[in-house]
Parts: sequence; structure tokens; C-alpha cells
Amino acid sequence: MDPELRSAIGRIARVPQLLIACDYDGTLAPIVEDPSTAVPLPESVAAIRALAALPQTSVAVVSGRALRDLAALSRLPSEVHLVGSHGSEFDIGFVERLSPELVAVRTQVRNALREIAAEHPGIRLERKPASVAVHTRGVDPQVAASAIEAVRNGPASFDGVTVTQGKEVIELSVVATHKGTAVDQLRTQLSASAVLFIGDDVTDENAFGNLHGPDLGIKIGPGETQASFRVAEPIEAARALGLLLETRRHWLFGERAVPIERHSMLANGRTVALLTPDAKVSWLCHPKPDSAAIFADLVGGSPAGHFSITPERGGIPLGQRYRSGTMTVETRWSGLTVTDWLDKPARETTPDGPAVVTGDSTLVRVLSGNGRVRVEFAPRPEFGQVAVQLQPVGDGLLVLGSNEPIALYSPGVEWQVNNDGGYETAKAVVDLSAAGGQVVLELRFGTHSLEHHRVPIHERQAAAEQPWKDWVASLRLPSTSRELVARSALTLRGLCHETTGSILAAATTSLPEELGGVRNWDYRYCWLRDAALTARSLVDLGSIEEAEAFLRWVDGCIERTGGHPERLHPLYTIDGYELGAEAVIDTLPGYAGSRPVRVGNLANHQLQLDVFGPIADLIAAVADARGSVRDDEWRVLENMVEAVRRRWHEPDHGIWEARLPPRHHVFSKVMCWMTVDRALHVVRQHDGEDRPEWKDLRDRIGANVLEHGWHDDVEAYSVAYGDEDMDASSLWIGLSGLLPGDDPRFLSTVLKIEADLRSGPVVYRYHWDDGLPGREGGFHICTAWLIEAYLRTGRRTDAEELFAQMVLTAGPTGLLPEQYDPLAERGLGNHPQAYSHLGLIRCALLLDNMLKQ
Repeated sequence: MDPELRSAIGRIARVPQLLIACDYDGTLAPIVEDPSTAVPLPESVAAIRALAALPQTSVAVVSGRALRDLAALSRLPSEVHLVGSHGSEFDIGFVERLSPELVAVRTQVRNALREIAAEHPGIRLERKPASVAVHTRGVDPQVAASAIEAVRNGPASFDGVTVTQGKEVIELSVVATHKGTAVDQLRTQLSASAVLFIGDDVTDENAFGNLHGPDLGIKIGPGETQASFRVAEPIEAARALGLLLETRRHWLFGERAVPIERHSMLANGRTVALLTPDAKVSWLCHPKPDSAAIFADLVGGSPAGHFSITPERGGIPLGQRYRSGTMTVETRWSGLTVTDWLDKPARETTPDGPAVVTGDSTLVRVLSGNGRVRVEFAPRPEFGQVAVQLQPVGDGLLVLGSNEPIALYSPGVEWQVNNDGGYETAKAVVDLSAAGGQVVLELRFGTHSLEHHRVPIHERQAAAEQPWKDWVASLRLPSTSRELVARSALTLRGLCHETTGSILAAATTSLPEELGGVRNWDYRYCWLRDAALTARSLVDLGSIEEAEAFLRWVDGCIERTGGHPERLHPLYTIDGYELGAEAVIDTLPGYAGSRPVRVGNLANHQLQLDVFGPIADLIAAVADARGSVRDDEWRVLENMVEAVRRRWHEPDHGIWEARLPPRHHVFSKVMCWMTVDRALHVVRQHDGEDRPEWKDLRDRIGANVLEHGWHDDVEAYSVAYGDEDMDASSLWIGLSGLLPGDDPRFLSTVLKIEADLRSGPVVYRYHWDDGLPGREGGFHICTAWLIEAYLRTGRRTDAEELFAQMVLTAGPTGLLPEQYDPLAERGLGNHPQAYSHLGLIRCALLLDNMLKQ
């Protein structure tokens, strides 16, 4: 196939809503002498059927034949739209819609053509609901020419008659339409983003002429045409349809999607990146984690951007691992090791002495070994919405056309830049033996500098790794799953944004809670609740730096409420500001075909009264660890209590952000209680005073939830006041300390949640209707809560068993996404998820404490 046609098919296969329209005779079916025997090629039928079955894909056959004849001959499934008579017939009942005036004209035309046919032997008339076709195929040329002249001088000149000329056929219609208007009508009705039209006849030129923008036209056979491409015969058109099917199916469903939990994360305190097990950078946002992605292969496939390195001979890697105590990842093949890390801005010394910062984050990729290596660099800024140019200059490539300057420093690498529909990709083959056994690639953000770095690469790697090693060495790690806890701690610290103090809920957007489903959300923001719980788990390990930075960030958010902390949003951007509107990127097919891909999160506008509890609990933990409370922390604490005082009695949307009307959620009420309880602890331990009004508030909230949250029929604390449905978050009636571990009501709630929501190694959030289609996996954080509940209720063996099962769901480098599907045995949801890792840390610490008792 023509490489340019192959590229064009690849481009149109990736549009959000695709319409494929084909002619019949000469396109799907070869031309034959007897039109009644024209059957479509089996290859074409197979491709058309499969394309019509794909989501976001419509297929139509637009023919000059009468609709009834077209349906009888083609025998295509109902999913394929059939349009007959050059666009005059869109359904069988069309003839009934002709006005009496048009019926009269049609009758006049039929009578006149019968007379002409009688005078010209061999001429065949084809009667259709709104037209008559005069066929001259196989007729003596002189007889045919005479007949056509008689038609043109006679009925073709009648008022209200439209003439369409084809190969050895002329058609007279009482409806003014052609294949071009038919395709336009289909485009409108089906909301198509682009149209692929294939045809061979003169009548198909009307359709080719109406194509525009990303549309694609393919002409079969010789002759002048307005189509962009040409193939010789129908079987080649069938091959084009087959390629379209393969490409679009892969784009829609991501058939080779890497399991979510097998991705490793790189981090440098400024942004994050994800790496597949075969060293492809499949996700990286710049300049911040909640910015647009420059590599979005994870949710859009290769066309959405990636940076790949593989041995020329191919093959599966021997393994992938983190270097101990760091965020550096090594991917190993025989004869090749790729070492990846995210570096901070380079600091160099000028001749005048002071240090200067060059650029922003840098992705460093060191290739070591003795083989030949293929490298492919395909940056796609703004989730692939911006086409950029790659300019080889000196020791690397410049990425041109983006708002942010980007350079790929790659000394000694000879790049071949290819253009695919406006998107440029650089490819190279590197001979490591000839290069001395090592090649360094540096993707530098925020600069176009391709200057040589003065510090040797091994020293830079050591400098990047040492802070991570020092930090891990300072932690109080448990003996229970010590290495996995260390990796979880590093992952959480990697989700901390050092510049602002905010903490990401997860590194990604739109990784699905159900493969192929719509439960795909953007978690690249700072949730007050998630971040507080993350910081608390690090405090428990002996690090308070992250908590202190986060609480300063919260203080700034409260200040921007203008004295109304009760108006805090559940989540904010990394910089601490309100999110923009939630949007959908419909040009991305989603991970494994899970659409839509979302940017932003509507939960930003919800009321979630539980967010104050984890913050107050964090302040208490920090104060106890440090032995004092800072001024900004006092402000935050008092604002949390004031927010609860003003709103605790209201219904809210709850922790899970269901897009339903507010309810009196048990978890939210418990967190309001915990806010005041932890605040009382802080003032008593670190201020030497008591707050009677806070004690009264705490007791009123506690009495309210204990009375109204209990459901007599289910004999447990349910999701919300008066509701029978269970929810894993209700375990916090005991985990918070509101009820002691031996209280019969807590014991009964644990048993009910275990029976209703546990499935093997996971615990589901709930099974109640949240207003969204589909299902989801079990939540790792809920599993952690049940483990803790087991421990609090004396079920240590059950806790150890469930924890062991949870640990086994982690990916090969120790990372956990949000959820796990116990049936498919694979991870689901955004990755890596702070909730999952903080839950693992909390359980390991609790189990360790039990072992010491």
C-alpha cells in the first residue's frame, strides 16, 4: 500500500466519531455484466461488518441502486446504513413521502423512457421509488449513444427532473440529491468528526467534492477524480478497510494496554512520569503534574506521545526495578540497561561565581550496554492537541511550536524525523558498542539549551538519588513488609509537590475503574482529605516535613476563603486555586478504550464535610511528634473547628463524590466529630487549656451520629441516616475512636461490611446505586480499613491474612493503583494512588505494633 495512504488511514482511524461510506458496484462488489449477480467481496463484507460493530464508528453504503435491491444484494447487517438511488432513499418507506406533484412527474418520466427503450433494443430501465435509471451496459455503442441523446433531449429536460450521469447509466430523479448531499446528511445525523468515502464511479465525485478537513477520499480505478488517493481495484479497497479496522480497533480499545499496576513512577518533587515495563515513557505532564501531558500514550496510545527505547532485536525485558531507596528505575535486557530518573533544574556556576538555574525538570535516560538500540521520541504537548516540529541541531533536537521550550540533548545520536499528518516523530538506531558502551539522553524542559552538562552523569545520578536515600534512612520503618512500606513511602513523597506543599491524590487522569467504562476521573489534584491522610502516614513513619508544608498550603487556601473556612472546596489545583470546568478530550480513546478522558473534576463544586477531620488529625499528629504547634497550624485548627461548627448538621455529598443529592453521610458526621476531638487533644496537650464549647460541640455531634447513623434493620451503621445500604467508610465509627473496638455496634458493623462488601483480597466501597453505569473494582483503602477494623476487634489472624492478600496485588515494582479487580486479577483506577499506599503503610505499622505487644 502507498505509504502516504497508509498514513492517511492511520490518521482518520483516530478521530472521535468516524463515518465510513462506500459505493457498492465497483467498490464493495466488482463490476459484472449482469447487475443482479453483483455480490460484495467477502473481504469487504468482513471489514464492513467489523467496522460497523465498533463504538463511535458508523458505516454506510451509498449506491445508485434502489434501496430494496441494494439490501437484497448486499445482505449487510442492520448496523450498516443503506442509502439508495444516489441519496434519494434512506429507508424503504421513502416512496410514501413523495408529494402528489412529484409522483405525477415521476409517472411522466417513466412513460417517456419506456417509449425510448422500445425504440432502442437492449436498453434496460431500472425503476426506483423516486427515479428511473437508463442502463446501456452491453448495448451497441451507436444504439446507446442514440438512446442517451433521446433521454437528454426528452424527459431529462422536464421541469423538476434531476439528471445524474454514471458509467454506462443515466438516471432521472424527481428528488434533487446526489451522493455528496447524502454523505453530508449522514455526517450531520451521526455527528461524524470525519468521513472516509470510497467509490469508483463518476457519481461518486459528488461525494469526493464535498469532503473537507480531516475527511479522506479513495478513488478506485482510473479517471479524473477529486479524491486524495487512488487504488487500482476493489480488492485493494478491501485491504484499505482492513487496515482501517485494525488501526481503529487498536486505537479504541488499546488491545495491548499494559496493566496499570505494572507502571513505575518517576518523580522529582516538581512533576511525575510513568514508565512501562519495557522502558516507554507513557505519561508525563509539564510543567506541573496537573498541567497538560506531553506524553499521553497511557490514555491515547502512541499517537498521543511517548518516548520509547528498545533493543533493535526486540524482546521482552529481563526485569524492571527501582534502585534501592530511590526514584530511579532500571529496565534490563541482555546487553542493554536503561536507567531513568527525573532530575531537578541544573545548577551551574557562572564565571562570576553565583549559581544559576538552567531550565526546569529534566528526564534523564542513560542507555548502557553493547547492543544496537532503537529510540523513538514522539512529544505531543497539550494531550496531542498541539502539533510540534522537531529540529535536529548540534547535539540533539529542539521541540518547536509549544509554549514551553523543550530540548532533547542526545550527543552522537543521528535522528531521522518523520512527519505523520502534522505530528513529527524522531527515530534513531544507537550502536552502544560504537558509542563506548553508554549514551545519555536528556529531555530538558523550560529551555532550548543543548549545551554539554559540566557534571559527569554518574555524579548527577548520585546527586539526584542521595536525597531520596537519606530521607528513607531517616524513617522508622516497620519490620512488617519493610521494603514495600519503604517503596510506598517513597511513592507518597513523590506525589508531594515541593514547590507548593500540596500533595497529589494520584499521578494520572482517567485510568478506568472499569475497563471500557465511563468511571474515569482526573486525580492529579490536591484533595484536602487525601493529602492530610498521606501526610499523616509519613508522620507515623517519622517524617513531618511533608505535613508542615501541606499545612502551610492549607493555611493559604483558608486565607483565600475570606474568613469562611466552611467554604473550602474538597480539592484544589497544585497551586491551591479552584479548578476550571471539567472537560473531555474526545480525541483520546482512553486506557484500553475506556472513554471519556477527563481533565478537571466536578467534585470541586461538591460539599464534603468530612475533609476537616483528617486535617485536624494531622495537626494533632504533627504537634505530638514535634512537641509544639506553629502559628499557622493553630490558625488552620481553629478554622477547621469553626467550619464544623457552622455546617456539621447539613447533608453533604460524602467521601465518594457520588453525583447524587446530598445526604447525611455517617462518615462525614464521624469526621466532623473527629475534627473537634483532635482539636481538643491539641489544646489540652500543647496549650494547657480546655475549650468547653468545643467539648460540647464534639459531644453533640457524637450523640447525633451514634443515634441516627445506626440502622435497626441492618444492625449496623449504614452509609447515611435512614439508608439501608452499607458503605466501607462507616468503619470509621470505630476507627476514629468514637466507638471502642469492643462495642457491639462496631462489631456488628464490621461483620455486615465484611459480608456485603468484601470479595477475596478486596473490599468494595459500596454496592448502592451512585447514578453511574457500570461497576468498579475493590478499593485498596477500604481493604486497609477492614484490616484495621479486624485488629481493633481482636481478629488478628484475619487482619494478617487480608494484608498478605493486599500485598500480592501490588505491581512488580511495588506500586498500587486505586483499585483491584479480584476476578480479572488486575489493577484499576488512577496510579499510583496515595490512598492505596498510605493504607498499606498504616496497616503495616499497626501489624508491627501488634507483634511487639
